[in-house]
Amino acid sequence: MRNTAIVTGATSGFGDAIARRLAADGWRIVATGRRRDRLDALADALGGPDVVHPLCFDIRDEAATRAALQSLPEGFQDISVLVNNAGLALGTGAAQDCDLEQWRAMIDTNITGLVTITRLLLDRLIARRGLIVNLASIASNWPYPGGNVYGGTKAFVKQFSLGLRCDLSAHGVRVTSIEPGLSESEFTLVRTGGDTAAYDALYAGANPLQPEDIAETVRWVASLPPHVNINSLEIMPVSQSWSPFKIHRETPA
Repeated sequence: MRNTAIVTGATSGFGDAIARRLAADGWRIVATGRRRDRLDALADALGGPDVVHPLCFDIRDEAATRAALQSLPEGFQDISVLVNNAGLALGTGAAQDCDLEQWRAMIDTNITGLVTITRLLLDRLIARRGLIVNLASIASNWPYPGGNVYGGTKAFVKQFSLGLRCDLSAHGVRVTSIEPGLSESEFTLVRTGGDTAAYDALYAGANPLQPEDIAETVRWVASLPPHVNINSLEIMPVSQSWSPFKIHRETPA
């Protein structure tokens, strides 16, 4: 019998690549997201309804999340891996210039949605002695100008992962926080409101991480023996490293 993994935010970027990589390893995939056309296209590309079951809902909506999980057909109910990938960043400005609605959207998606679907699946994951992979970010470890609430949400994801480890280790459930650095995906277009010039400028000459790099990392974590837990993995492209501390210098009057 095939193992089943649920991948949130599977309509693009990391989520799409993770679903494809796990399916290539023989996993059944429950793919979630808000864009039905992309979920259906993913299912068709990976072998149809015997391989991928699409669940179209907004992870910020608890009732919709509950209903979607309760609707799973029998062949996809025994979930042994949860990949919490759904998340977003909105805006790059300083805190004092930011839109409060964008802050709420990041908190509702990156924190509230993640903890909701995790809690709703914990009984199944415990029964299967499964694995939770949470997609955090290097922003959970290293602050930068404009990172404000986004970095805060990802710091929560990392700390939540460690807390889950404490609670679930006696049940054989593994928990991993994966913390990517500069990565090329739709993430940046969403963050900048579709600014393709900003997208091109960010990645020009940088050789950033690709979604397939993170997908391979998730596949490796999922393939490890059940007694081995990877607590956290911080991953950067070779081109990226740490900057000097920012110093604000006052202009003489």
